[in-house]
Amino acid sequence: MLDPVTAPDPYVRVRGAREHNLRAVDVDIPRDSLTVFTGVSGSGKSSLAFGTIYAEAQRRYFESVAPYARRLIHQVGAPKVGEITGLPPAVSLEQRRGAPSTRSSVGTVTTLSTSLRMLYSRAGDYPAGAPRLDSDAFSPNTAAGACPSCHGLGRIHETSEELLVPDPGLSIREGAVASWPGAWQGKNLRDVLAALGYDVDRPWRELDPKDREWILFTDEQPVVTVHPVREAGRIQRPYQGTYTGARRLVLRTYSESKSPALRAKAERFLTSAPCPVCGGSRLRPEALAVTFAGRTIAELAALPLTALAEVLAPAAAADGHVTTPDGTPTGTSAGPETARVLAGDLLARIATVTELGLGYLSLDRTTPTLSSGELQRLRLATQLRAGLFGVVYVLDEPSAGLHPADTEALLVVLDRLKAAGNTVFVVEHHLDVVRHADWLVDVGPRAGEHGGRVLHSGPPELLAHVEESATRRFLFDRSPVPERPALAPERWLRTGPVDRHNLRGVEAAFPRGALTAVTGVSGSGKSTLVGALTEETAEGGRTVTVDQRPIGRTPRSNLATYTGLFDVVRKLFSETEEARARGYKVGRFSFNVPGGRCETCQGEGFVSVELLFLPSTYAPCPDCRGARYNPETLRVRLRGLTIAEVLDLTVESAAAFFADVPAAARSLTTLLDVGLGYLRLGQPATELSGGEAQRIKLAAELQRPRRAHTLYVLDEPTTGLHPADVEVLVRQLRGLVDGGHTVVVVEHDMDVAAGADWVIDLGPGGGEAGGRIVAEGPPARVARSADSRTAPYLARALGITGGTGR
Repeated sequence: MLDPVTAPDPYVRVRGAREHNLRAVDVDIPRDSLTVFTGVSGSGKSSLAFGTIYAEAQRRYFESVAPYARRLIHQVGAPKVGEITGLPPAVSLEQRRGAPSTRSSVGTVTTLSTSLRMLYSRAGDYPAGAPRLDSDAFSPNTAAGACPSCHGLGRIHETSEELLVPDPGLSIREGAVASWPGAWQGKNLRDVLAALGYDVDRPWRELDPKDREWILFTDEQPVVTVHPVREAGRIQRPYQGTYTGARRLVLRTYSESKSPALRAKAERFLTSAPCPVCGGSRLRPEALAVTFAGRTIAELAALPLTALAEVLAPAAAADGHVTTPDGTPTGTSAGPETARVLAGDLLARIATVTELGLGYLSLDRTTPTLSSGELQRLRLATQLRAGLFGVVYVLDEPSAGLHPADTEALLVVLDRLKAAGNTVFVVEHHLDVVRHADWLVDVGPRAGEHGGRVLHSGPPELLAHVEESATRRFLFDRSPVPERPALAPERWLRTGPVDRHNLRGVEAAFPRGALTAVTGVSGSGKSTLVGALTEETAEGGRTVTVDQRPIGRTPRSNLATYTGLFDVVRKLFSETEEARARGYKVGRFSFNVPGGRCETCQGEGFVSVELLFLPSTYAPCPDCRGARYNPETLRVRLRGLTIAEVLDLTVESAAAFFADVPAAARSLTTLLDVGLGYLRLGQPATELSGGEAQRIKLAAELQRPRRAHTLYVLDEPTTGLHPADVEVLVRQLRGLVDGGHTVVVVEHDMDVAAGADWVIDLGPGGGEAGGRIVAEGPPARVARSADSRTAPYLARALGITGGTGR
């Protein structure tokens, strides 16, 4: 028996947490349990779980790493906290994705591809006399395995004269070669051609076909002396200019440029097609000649994981027999025992992924096509196999993108992590996950400066006595969602037949002027169907897609710049007496251009500090101290505030400050209406969650003057939202419908679906088991469907008993 004096403290104890909006928070959380952090969006729960507890665990781990090695690891700064005791090592599973890459796939994220390559290397069927290949030879991401024609991408990009020269009536001087860059570089190419003797003033179609072919497709790079045309007031000396063919230039830009804008422009002049050498398989012929169960590794990687498991199951059996698709037994180069061990390991790894409802994914599915929730669950499956003990897992909304039926499997996985001797901290809004918790930390009561306090830390049932909590009402005082009045639509938006991904000839009709919820389990085809609707209706009317992609990828993009509010603010500053006296124009008050910004930090507000043997760290700019502007600009005040102080206002404070400025008040009011009053005007885009970015986009649309009929499409708009915030969002969507517009949401939140006018439910399963409409109509009708996996959960939200859904 443990001595109570020397027994370890069973709690993680946080003292004086002040990260972001946390107000010197003290909280004790038990180890070896499942703890859920709740609270409205912006209340401070992520600041406590990730910004404080996980950040401190990470900092302590890095303290044990050799100083030189620390330089190679990205580190966050030490959190603002007095003390944390009883904190084990931590593993973070967030929804953030890295840089998008078509070489990253389900197989690489889960390491399943590594196991499959080993299976082919050691137990594959080789052609007679063929040498055994190393596992790297089966990877399209290595020099040993990548197809030499497409470099392992599976597709080749090519162009044509029609793409490069869309208007042959123009001359080269007039811009006939549309793919050429603008400004000096395009002028340089034109001048080099003129120096080479080509007629740059003759219409393109009148040029000799051989000349046109050479200008566009030559691989030569001749160097010639260019004598620029003299311009008044400018002395331009001759220089040596190099010509590059239009095709070569656009392919180089697409493959090498780091600029998304330049890559996007280059892509407009390219066509994409499967590689003719590897047929899109991405591998060398030697690798494709090796089979297992009669299939190449590319064929197995393209199967849904559930189908892949069926192929591998016979090999993992005790006798190790393997058969081809037609049932013919095959032998393997290394014998049945090797195949049995390797296939068995693969099956066990696949089982953890399918357990989380992701069996419809294939190993070659690229990560840019996955949702944030799917990515996080793949990482969670990998951790299940890692078998770690005694660590803290910190998860960011693992239920995101999950159908209620799949959430039950998630709870089993979380319990398994806990049973293995770990502590599980989950930031979550899904009420089924909250109810399942051993311990609940509720942060609030509201967002931003009105939050940052721990209202409750204890068993979930005791939250019922905390009246301040916004979570309490939804957890304990639930009443059914009232049914909407019967809808009798007269006009419809139709799409189909859709043949894409797992949809096969699907036709769908969406009622015009109504709110339609598209439901179904993960992978059933919801986003594919709505994507087809968006493409078809875009040609016949105004369509607005409000997704969760960031509103900007750098700290220079923020809430004020995205909504256009920054333009109004800068104009107001330029109209002050002080600005007029100094001759300051609107541009003076931008931190993105020289003039008014602080040149020490280039308007960033912080500088990078290089530390020997330590990673670079960031500190407030020593000159502007984070204000972003130079002292002269900060001398100009609007109603007592500098431009930097205005950007530091919350939306709520700014709404009062600019109440008498219609152009500003309109933007701020819509941001308040979608529940974003806690955000600062200058809050960088990189600090915003996907749900916040989506609501900012919605607010930007709401502030526009009402136009003709518009189709609004939202993909899982409730992701990252507390039920109280969901109510605010639905109220805004209802306002759009009441204004005569059509709203379509892809959604897993049953309260949203229950409050819709129309529901289209896809399924019944995911991947090949889905892809068809199993029920459609008013929510009450879908809730009684016998074929829908959504029906029982929708019936529960509506308070319907005795439904036939299963």
